[in-house]
Amino acid sequence: MTLIRDLIHCLERVAPPVYQEDYDNAGLIVGDPDTKVRAVLVCLDATEAVIKEAIARGCNLVVAHHPIVFKGLKKITGATYAERSVILAIRHEIAIYAIHTNLDNMYHQGVNGKIGERLGLSHTRILVPKTHWQCLRLLLENQHVEPLRQLLRDAGFPGTTLTYFKTADLVVAELQADPAKIPLLQALAGSISPDALSAATLQPSLKPHPDIGAGLIGSLPEPLAPLDFLDLLKDRLKAPVVRHTAPINSPIQTVALCGGAGSLLLRAAIAQKADVFVSADFKYHEFFDAEQRIMIADIGHYETEQFTIELLHQIISQNFSNFAAYCTETVTNPVLYR
Repeated sequence: MTLIRDLIHCLERVAPPVYQEDYDNAGLIVGDPDTKVRAVLVCLDATEAVIKEAIARGCNLVVAHHPIVFKGLKKITGATYAERSVILAIRHEIAIYAIHTNLDNMYHQGVNGKIGERLGLSHTRILVPKTHWQCLRLLLENQHVEPLRQLLRDAGFPGTTLTYFKTADLVVAELQADPAKIPLLQALAGSISPDALSAATLQPSLKPHPDIGAGLIGSLPEPLAPLDFLDLLKDRLKAPVVRHTAPINSPIQTVALCGGAGSLLLRAAIAQKADVFVSADFKYHEFFDAEQRIMIADIGHYETEQFTIELLHQIISQNFSNFAAYCTETVTNPVLYR
């Protein structure tokens, strides 16, 4: 039997909630975590239409990328689409879980990695790695190294580095983490070796984390003319329209991208000499910031993130086989083209 909390734990090993942005509202939005999972519907937006689809499919859990409750609800009267979705979900005992900017910030099995995969990019890396870390140093006996590694993997701690002493039968474990996760990390280390924890040191670390951060940058298999790249973009990302700046006077080889609204990362893309920046939600005046140094390709918010549905479905299907998991057939894009 799989409980909702078991599925949540699995997803949060991939994208720990501590890595969501401060403005976000990811997590369990509606429902009891101790409910047995009957079936899951994966979507981008948990709209009323998606909840109705979940009812028709017999699903009692909807896993969404975007939180249906984002800024908070002061009333639940059915006056807005978010309120109607929540009411319908509660009425039919359907839980809603959102995994948003914490999944955006992951390199492995993250939103931007999926886009890069669709475009066939290689030599990818985080465009703007997070740098706000603390480093916990522990002295461990050799027999404690593997148990600690396993605990860290189970708890969803990426980026752990272990450095071995050359002359002593001890190991220096340097564990970098977001400050909010340090207490949990200390508890895990203490469960393995209380002596190591008592001698631990903690200090700030400004070293960028290679696996956590915003955006992605990588290389195409071969250079493409700018207009040919736009055709590739429309085909691979199923984008009916691309809003873009004037093509640059050189082939497109290095591609920077960010799912969703990514205009704040344009400067980083330029600094890292990307030929094009693929994202969404650029405002009119922000297109001027390209200044012929890069081509901006805005394909739409939904279009950049739609493959997150497939990503989440893969994660769930690979880890659970005792219930059905479906990708929604409801297109929740509120923007239409003609």
